[in-house]
Amino acid sequence: MVAVVGLMAIVACVSFQVFGRYIMNDTPTWAEALALVLVIWVTMFGAAVGVRDAGHIGMESLLVLVPERVRVRSSEIVIHGLVGVFGALMAYNGALLAISVMDYKIPTLGIPEGSTTCRWRSPARLILLFSIEHIVALLHGTEVEPAWH
Repeated sequence: MVAVVGLMAIVACVSFQVFGRYIMNDTPTWAEALALVLVIWVTMFGAAVGVRDAGHIGMESLLVLVPERVRVRSSEIVIHGLVGVFGALMAYNGALLAISVMDYKIPTLGIPEGSTTCRWRSPARLILLFSIEHIVALLHGTEVEPAWH
């Protein structure tokens, strides 16, 4: 839902920018910067939902290459474990990046540059948690119910 709201906000920002540029002949400088910040949010939360629904292309493509007799639960656990490690590393390195650029400001928005990169941490943590959820479900012999029905 966060990604959907973010996508609607991106459409509103870009629409306002186009209206200002071509109708009012006065481009709002903040609209483009805000849209770029929102793109990060939408992309990252969309990626987290992709991990939750096990719809990421990398998860399925590795298992398709393996013969059926080798394709066991342990290989799926390894794949979800690797995705979880990726989420943890992304959260950690996103925090380091946010700290390193926190002193710089986005000129048209007046917010610190680090605030855009520290937003990676929440979706990255979700990726880690969703990977753990898949591993627990595999260990219990159940499946994770997709977020979108």
